[in-house]
Amino acid sequence: MSDFHQNGNITTLHNLRTRSLDDLEYELQAFGESRRITLVLPCLYSELEGPALPNILNELKTVPYLHRIIVGLDQADEAQFRHAREFFSELPQTHMVLWNESPRMLALGERLKEHGLYPQEPGKGKNVWTCMGYLIACADSSVMAIHDCDILTYDRSMLASLVYPVANPTFPYQMAKGYYPRIGEGKLNGRVTRLLVSPLLIALKKVVGDRDYLDYLRSFRYPLSGEFALRTQTLPDLRIPSDWGLEIGVLSEAWRNLAPQSVCQVEISDAYDHKHQDLSEEDASKGLSRMSTDICKAIFRKLASDGTVFTPNLFRTLKATYYRQALDLLESYYNDAKMNGLRVDRHKEEKSVELFAENIIRAGQIFLENPNESPFIPTWNRVHAADSAFLRDLKQAANEDAAEFA
Repeated sequence: MSDFHQNGNITTLHNLRTRSLDDLEYELQAFGESRRITLVLPCLYSELEGPALPNILNELKTVPYLHRIIVGLDQADEAQFRHAREFFSELPQTHMVLWNESPRMLALGERLKEHGLYPQEPGKGKNVWTCMGYLIACADSSVMAIHDCDILTYDRSMLASLVYPVANPTFPYQMAKGYYPRIGEGKLNGRVTRLLVSPLLIALKKVVGDRDYLDYLRSFRYPLSGEFALRTQTLPDLRIPSDWGLEIGVLSEAWRNLAPQSVCQVEISDAYDHKHQDLSEEDASKGLSRMSTDICKAIFRKLASDGTVFTPNLFRTLKATYYRQALDLLESYYNDAKMNGLRVDRHKEEKSVELFAENIIRAGQIFLENPNESPFIPTWNRVHAADSAFLRDLKQAANEDAAEFA
């Protein structure tokens, strides 16, 4: 996206194709001497057997400026944990594989349950939260970056672009959010961003009126990207959602905790593709159906906390307004794809819009029926206040797992 447009709400850092990767990495190495950089990789064991992660590993092996890599491993038994440690042993950087279902980790979870602080459900949010806790316990990094482990088009330039804004000590940014076009196999992808989030934010502005928070979210070119970087001083007070509203939740936390001048988005790829979720029309607890409901709830919760009053009639109006906006944007996306030689299945796109419209109502009903629902995992500051030895014991448990199952 070789332009230099700024929207005025947050800074957009573009790739104008005027600087080499070697030059960028050389500067990051210099920053890393005094501002250590850690990469967090939340992954499922099944991703070790997929097509993306082996290439990601090969790319990461050549990254010169990383101080540490933390791998959060979900859905693995003992044998699979051993295999994962062998798989990641090729990394030349200091690295740690956290086995989230190990007996030691489960015992720590029981301690949290006694305080009422245990995450409500497993998933990416809990995985990221645990990795953050380990990083806080290490107390030796200034920058944390996160990206997914299913990126089929990965190369190390993505990471360099992602971390540079928060690693550069002369920049004011506490958080950088990656953006890119979702393209793969000759198709225009990114259905949830294109067909749910974008038209929903437009519809919300029409229905509930001007809100700075809505303008803030609309400033992000790809608000659902799983790639972001933070200065570690922000981590102890960061509330991580446990459901599929993780990406929106982190943006909302940045809105709550940071000044707009401290947040930026950065272009990290010309073409990005990863595994695709099923629409899951028949089962609202899975796939894009579950994701769309959780995202809507995350946005509604944040608006309510800022004083917006939601009613059943408002949600019905919102659904109708969203549906019209989504169909208008669908036409725009179709024409954009056509001009660039990409395929878009208009029938499937409209089916997605219809499902998302229904899920706006479903999310609204859940929100109204459960006003006290809190899907957020407690902040690490709160965990430390309840159990001052927990972070130390988390780090020790990870180290003991690594030693026992070497």
